[in-house]
Amino acid sequence: MIPIESIQITAERLMAKAAIEIPEDYLAGIEQAAASEEGDLSSFVLRAMLENYRAAKEDRRAMCGDTGCPRWYVKMGNETRIAGGPVALEEALRCATAKATAEIPLRPNRVHPLWRTDHDNNVGIGAPEIEYGFEPGGSWIDLITVHKGGLFGTDYRMLFPADGIPGIKRFFLDSLVAFGKRGLACQPAIVGIGLGGSKDTCMVLGKRAACLRVVGDRNPDPKIAALEEELTELGNSIGMGAMGFVGSSMVIDSHIEVGYCHTGGMQMSVHAFCLSSRRACARIYADGRVEERTDPQWFTDYQRRESVRWELPNPGVKSA
Repeated sequence: MIPIESIQITAERLMAKAAIEIPEDYLAGIEQAAASEEGDLSSFVLRAMLENYRAAKEDRRAMCGDTGCPRWYVKMGNETRIAGGPVALEEALRCATAKATAEIPLRPNRVHPLWRTDHDNNVGIGAPEIEYGFEPGGSWIDLITVHKGGLFGTDYRMLFPADGIPGIKRFFLDSLVAFGKRGLACQPAIVGIGLGGSKDTCMVLGKRAACLRVVGDRNPDPKIAALEEELTELGNSIGMGAMGFVGSSMVIDSHIEVGYCHTGGMQMSVHAFCLSSRRACARIYADGRVEERTDPQWFTDYQRRESVRWELPNPGVKSA
């Protein structure tokens, strides 16, 4: 049984880590972009952001004035038991979000869409979002917080099977050009692409691809992996760099996730994470151990399963 106190304490620590400390994989990606960027203003932005990341960590302050919209991804092993159950879990995550907003502090971005009611804590109806995943075996819980920009940097289009790979590339580039020219995203960023599913699952897949995979990670399908690399190269060839200035550093990495869709369509969503790629995660075990890590490890073989029934790759061995 995992104590609810352990969940809330860990969640509070993760909220601070996500807001203040840039993940190592993304930091390496920004450093590589800064080293190769030749555009004057774009290069200046990248160097300034690297200095800002260092200052944020030293001063223990949020790395960006707009701290985005905190959200949670929760994954549990099949044998996991939580004291107080799922209602207590969600309350702990909402409490951690409110406390972090006051103490880090985070900018209270969440308001009612019509009345603009603001509780000054990033908590409200449907906020923060909490999404769930499950794995066979194990009695642990993974907590992943992502502070995702909450305004733009996202687009969706219903493509058709005949559009094929060229249609995917065209919409990808259309989106990036719009993001850069209209100031709809903070570049460079990890770009997530959702393909297939229904419209809502397509959007979920794209956002998870942007937020829950690390720089350099590749889809296990070799053809999709090759397309990820090609899209990154294409994105950096349109003449835009950091914050839409002239340059060649629009995309740090591209990640694609797919879901089976209606035979007559091919849904596609595009999501730019953020120049301040804010995520942190930890696994809490039933015996009280807490292991923090930088890779969310969300997209396992089980999450991408295609069959009706799931069989472990190694029969008789439980997944971690």
